[in-house]
Amino acid sequence: MALAKAKIQEIVKAFQFKEGDTGSPEVQIAILTEEIALLNEHLQVHKHDFHSKRGLLMKVSKRRSLLDYLAKVSAERYQALIDKLSLRR
Repeated sequence: MALAKAKIQEIVKAFQFKEGDTGSPEVQIAILTEEIALLNEHLQVHKHDFHSKRGLLMKVSKRRSLLDYLAKVSAERYQALIDKLSLRR
């Protein structure tokens, strides 16, 4: 279920603030969002794959935590990211 390196680099380039920025909350949230979408597709076909379902729930929880942190630190960055990723609370 891992993302390809090329896909991760594409996401990082789209959401980074400066060259080499791979750890900002925006980048982490964008990567988690892509992984969540991939796991969702997998679970549509394999409904009884409970290990992947647990992984999905952990990724959703991690993304929620990062979104809460970003909202607390900067409401403008939070809103911009939500709009860019088309996420709604």
